[in-house]
This record gives sequence, C-alpha cells and structure tokens, in this order.
Amino acid sequence: MSALLPVFGISRLRMETDGDGVTTLVGCLGCPLRCRLCINPHAQNPATPHRRLSAEQLVDELRVDGLYFSATGGGATFGGGEPLLHADFLAEFAEKRPADWRVRVETSLNADEAQLRRALDAVDGWIVDVKDFNPEIYRRYTGTDNARVLRNLHILAESCPERVRIRLPRIPGFNTDGDRDASERALREMGFSEIQRFDYVDPARR
Repeated sequence: MSALLPVFGISRLRMETDGDGVTTLVGCLGCPLRCRLCINPHAQNPATPHRRLSAEQLVDELRVDGLYFSATGGGATFGGGEPLLHADFLAEFAEKRPADWRVRVETSLNADEAQLRRALDAVDGWIVDVKDFNPEIYRRYTGTDNARVLRNLHILAESCPERVRIRLPRIPGFNTDGDRDASERALREMGFSEIQRFDYVDPARR
C-alpha cells in the first residue's frame, strides 16, 4: 500500500532558502518538538487543514516546475513539521520522481534511527537545524532531549557528510554565542563543514 503524506502547504519557485536551484517546499504535518519560537506551530496540530497525497500525486503536482528543477539542480524540499516522520513516503517519492529532481529535507533529526536509515538513500541533501548541542538548552527550548539528534548526526557524519548543511541558530533567551561556538566545534569534530550560523527571530516581534 502506498504511503500518504499529510501536506499542509506547497510553496513554489523558491531560491537560496531550501537547497540549491529552484525548489518547491512541501510542508508536512507532524513534529516531535514543541519549540518555543516555532514558525510553523500549525504543523503540530493534526486538525490543521491538509491534503493526503500519494507519491504519484505529488510528483504529478510538482511537474509544473519540472523544467526549472532540471535546469537548476533544484527539486522538492520537504519541511514541516518533521519530514522524517514520513520516511516511507520520502523513499517512495524518490523512486517515482524524475531522476534529475533533487530530494532534500529540512529536519531537526529528532526521529527514530530506523526512520533516518529508511530515508538515507532517498535524500540528496540534508538541511539540519540542530538547535543547540547543550542538552539542557535543547530541552528548555524544544520540550524534549537531543539524544536522538546526536545519534543521527553521527550516522550522517559516517554516511554522507558532504550532503549535509547544518543550520546553527542563536536563539534569543535560550543560548549564547559561546553556546553556539561550542556546538560548532563539536559539529566540525564530527566531520561537518557546511555550517550556517543565523539568528532566530521571535515571531511575536515580526
């Protein structure tokens, strides 16, 4: 039976935010975290209006931008929410998409190891928001621990570090530049080289 993806939104013709080339961002329902400054809290709520799409249906819907994907090295980027909760769908989508479309995920990596391993061969690029390596900071900000994140980072470091882009935030009221420096040192020691530092913005102040 085909996996179905709960999609709350599709954003077309994006550049420089969700991977190389022209991309389409597919928003997936479901998340194990409760981040204090979450920009997509509706992704946590199963009552959020959404469609359940098969891999074939999503491929057909995205074909409208297929020429852009092919010409620029772009493709579909899955965000949310946590796309690794839908690893079976990602694997099926990767099998059915045109070969020159790239598949990327924007993920916290806070997922079961089995879900990560199911998605490994399907995903061409990983955009990982690690929050912070300090377990106390991570728990205070997300409401859960980061043990699965650290384990999954080790798996990616062993499997495909060249396909991983790390996003390392400064989180107002939760971590400092010193905390972020410590996280970056640990990430580089693991073998990751593409690390993007940026600042979270409190949605209430936008």
